[in-house]
Amino acid sequence: MALLQVGQKAPDFTAKDQDGNEVSLRDFTGRKVVLYFYPKDDTPGCTREACAFRDNLPNFQKTDAVVLGVSVDGQKAHRKFADKYELPFTLLVDDEKKIVEAYGVWGLKKFMGREYMGTNRVTYLIDEQGAIEKVWPKVKPETHAAEVLDWLQQKT
Repeated sequence: MALLQVGQKAPDFTAKDQDGNEVSLRDFTGRKVVLYFYPKDDTPGCTREACAFRDNLPNFQKTDAVVLGVSVDGQKAHRKFADKYELPFTLLVDDEKKIVEAYGVWGLKKFMGREYMGTNRVTYLIDEQGAIEKVWPKVKPETHAAEVLDWLQQKT
């Protein structure tokens, strides 16, 4: 897994969201983007992380940052996940693994002695000009949203 580095241009992408709308990174030029990658909809860690972003969303909006979640789950799974937990931000469908590969978050994982390929829990903060401003390569689902928010509030 080769993550992008601070200062690099963030790879542009276009993907469908949980409602089937096309979303591109370039749609958010002029705003900061919190691009968080998570392994799977409606699993314990991913749910805690998503709900923490949900609960902090008004504070993210005060910093003029957009929150985008990305996983390789499909649109139907994203819609169900968003509805179940009332997630008010965009979840991007990356079932072809183009975004996770471009951002270096697809790689070998280990769980209970088993190795497999999957999405690593990584977050990028992309600045208003589309460059990587900050990378969080190891994320704790429960506290991560507050960590990102703290970073943003110190910068504004």
